[in-house]
Amino acid sequence: MKHWLAAARLRTLPLSISGIIVGCSLGSTNFHLFNETGFFCCFGCPSVLESSIFWLAILTTIGFQVLSNFANDYGDGIKGTDDNRVGEQRLVASGIITPKQMKRAMVITAILTLIVALLLIYKAFGVDNFGYSVLFFILGIVSIAAAIKYTVGKNAYGYSGFGDVFVFVFFGWLGVVGSCFLYTKAINWDVFLPATSIGLLSVAVLNLNNMRDRIEDAKANKNTLVVKIGSQNAKIYHYSLIITALICALLYVQLHYYSAIQYLFLIAFIPLILNMVVVARNVIHKDLDGELKKVALSTFLFAILFAIFNT
Repeated sequence: MKHWLAAARLRTLPLSISGIIVGCSLGSTNFHLFNETGFFCCFGCPSVLESSIFWLAILTTIGFQVLSNFANDYGDGIKGTDDNRVGEQRLVASGIITPKQMKRAMVITAILTLIVALLLIYKAFGVDNFGYSVLFFILGIVSIAAAIKYTVGKNAYGYSGFGDVFVFVFFGWLGVVGSCFLYTKAINWDVFLPATSIGLLSVAVLNLNNMRDRIEDAKANKNTLVVKIGSQNAKIYHYSLIITALICALLYVQLHYYSAIQYLFLIAFIPLILNMVVVARNVIHKDLDGELKKVALSTFLFAILFAIFNT
């Protein structure tokens, strides 16, 4: 069991659900601890945490993330990309889990996740919004395919520098705007601002990962964006991701301002700014391994603070 838990990479889960927390908080009218005057609500204040839509969305996202992690372990393992990797041990590359076993786990995870996704779709749309149900079912199938094709197959887009686009779209726009839509049945353009923040911060985690693995990835012909643009440009790219995420969040608050307490999400950007300093000074790529957790957990903290004080 401990080997399968390692393959699931539980430390990636807080980042994956960050978009769901923000999206559901923006979509539900019951996710607030503070009212418009800035005073704390009574303990009887209803919460989105009581919503089955919220928890089904969380479970669906976790399923997609675990599937992606299994597929990544499988794809990189059979291609030899993880033979000399830095960081967490990969189970297929080390021989602890066979490719056949991992393939079977991917199939089971995909089926279970699709079942939970169908429950989520039914709970959100029922039988009265059949068109929306079909749309989200298609999005679920696309998400499963995208999770697998990241590193699996001859044309895996993670090997062609398009991983950043995948992470931005699925962790950011689809995660936040999609989960908000489950409640509102409508799309408001301003939701794309925090969605962009979550997406860019998620890409920053991937960028750190690719900076750390740049040398080994290049040897294995895994042409990530970092391999294509080089270390120095990757650093500039990293700064732009974090700064733009901050700007988008500030713009949303300015559009919906009612109290200075809304800016408490800035606490999460303190470690992110410190991370930029570390990246600027970095020379040895493997030393960035510890920074992945810092940025991922900071994104999770941002999601929680933003959800509490901006809805």
